[in-house]
Parts: sequence; C-alpha cells; structure tokens
Amino acid sequence: MSGNTITPENKTIAHEITTKVTTTARPAAGPREAPFTQSRAARELGLKRSEFDLAVDLGHIRTLPDEGGGGRRVARAEIQRLLDREDFPEALRKRVETVGTKDGAEILEITAARFTRLARLGLVVPVAFYLNRYRAVVWRYLADDLREFAAAAEHAELLSKPLPETLRDQLDARVDLRPRNWRGRRLGFLLRRAEGPWERAAAVASLLDRFQVSEIVTDPYERAHLNRFRPRTEAHGAPGSPAAHLTERITTAQDADEIDWLRAELARAVAEARAHRPAPRPAPRHGNRGAAGAPHPQRSSSTEAGRAAPGQRAGRCAHRPAQARAAHGPGRPHGLLGRIFRRGAAPR
Repeated sequence: MSGNTITPENKTIAHEITTKVTTTARPAAGPREAPFTQSRAARELGLKRSEFDLAVDLGHIRTLPDEGGGGRRVARAEIQRLLDREDFPEALRKRVETVGTKDGAEILEITAARFTRLARLGLVVPVAFYLNRYRAVVWRYLADDLREFAAAAEHAELLSKPLPETLRDQLDARVDLRPRNWRGRRLGFLLRRAEGPWERAAAVASLLDRFQVSEIVTDPYERAHLNRFRPRTEAHGAPGSPAAHLTERITTAQDADEIDWLRAELARAVAEARAHRPAPRPAPRHGNRGAAGAPHPQRSSSTEAGRAAPGQRAGRCAHRPAQARAAHGPGRPHGLLGRIFRRGAAPR
C-alpha cells in the first residue's frame, strides 16, 4: 500500500500525543496512603477493566510510575478527584464508549457497508480490536469520535453523496488503513505514558519486528535495556497459532514507508536516550588484569557505549543480566515526534 493514500493518521497521532499527561511522583506514603494498582483502581471507580485502560490511554485518568517496578499505579487523590465529580461515572463512561461497525453506522446514519468503506480509507480511526471465534478482526471505534465526525460540516458529502473517484480508486486497490491507523493511535497512547527517553524509544520499537530493531540497535546491552521498557501487546491465541500471526500483522508495521519512518524515529530516539543515560552494562570482574584499566561503563562516552560488545574488551565482562533502570527525566524529544509534541492540541 502506498503512503500517498489519504489518511488523517498524522492528525490523529498529533492529537493523541499532544494531550500527554504529565505526572509527578508523590513522596513516599504509608500503607493507608499508598497508590492503588490499576486493577484495584478500576474496582474503586466501578469501571470495567477495558473502560479503565482506555480512560488511561485517553488521558482521562492520571497514573504514576511504581517506584518498586510493579507497573503504573493510581494515586488515591486521583480516585477521589473522579469520584467527587457530579457527572461521574456517566460522563467518563461516555468518553470511553466504543462501538463496532453496526452501531457506528447508526451514529453516522449511514449503512454498515459505507461505514466500512470510510474506515478502510482512514476517515474514521479505530481505537481497539479483537478477534472473534472465527478469527475475524472486529474493530472498535470511539463513539465520541464518530459523533464529532458526523457533526462536522465538511463530512456531510462523505455521508450522503457518492464517494469521490479518487477514494473509489483506493477502495478498488484494496486499500485498508485500519491496521495502520490503529498502530498510529497506539503509538500516541504509549508516548503519553512514557516517562523518559528509553521508554519513548521502546514505544517506537514496539511497532517494529525484532529483526528491524536489531538492525537499528546493534548493541546487545542497549537492546536488552530497550526490551525492559517494551510495552506488552495483548495476546490473541496461542503462540504460533493463526490468530497470533494475524495479531502480529496488525500490531507490527507492514508498509514500507511506515517502516522507514519508524526506523528513522527509533534511531533518533535511541541516540537521544543514549546521550541522556547510557544503557547499563555488567561490571568487570575484580582482579581481572585485562579489565583493570577499562573505564567504568557508566563513565564511558555514549559512542563507546554504543560500540562496545560483550567479548571485545580484554578479560571480557562477566555475563550477568544487565540491571536496567528506568530513565529519569523525560528530556525533550526531537525530530518528527518532537514536532508532533510541540504542535499542541488541548486535551478534551
């Protein structure tokens, strides 16, 4: 599929990324004030876990990192803030309401077939998907997005008149931008939660297959550190099953121009992360003469950190798992992702 097909994905990514929620860690609290796990927070708010996760992705619920490395948590003050709202939980549930093709078509007051054509052309962007029992992909869309789409005057002809010839040509060419636009939106969600440069790099890497990542990030210690922050993708089917392969095709970049863009952004993000804080490396064994004069790994330059390999130094390093640490201080992103951050769109 050509990258020249029309798609609002850049606009969508910009909206998702620029609504980034910044959180600051609170001082150490006692047991009575400890933040909730996300599962507990969902129960406290009376939300389904899927509703809670989407609310976090969209920035409606603020989270903070767990100092113990157990995943993100929700401060009790944040729970109380939501519970104290007069329109809770109805307003929040409305913001995270998702619909399938049939209900989406009803919101737009068009046929399901026309709705599918608009989605394939990238004019409406999915927010989630799952595989049904027949291994068919079921896309889900934010109801709020569809209501806004229907209310926009510039979309009236798309909903009521025949599609322009250029769009029909794309449909004849079997264009389907739903997976690509879902990936773009997911990247926005992941960047929203990223706390530092290594996490931002891992967000970009999560949309590339591991072979592509290994070509860009050639240092094994940097790859190991990157993998520590690599977000998990919800599994569909047993590993190696047809369902798992289908899920992998949806969650991994497929188009040449998309892959090229992600590779360039990954290289830039890793360089930024390396400059901010090099990936940790095993310390040399004590008493090893060959390693006695070697510089401490944390004091080496970013260039040396990128070029070093496990067996290139005299005496070799001890092969212990690298004790990776989360990068502190997010820094300022550069390149295309930086421009997306700086364009700015106020959160809804």
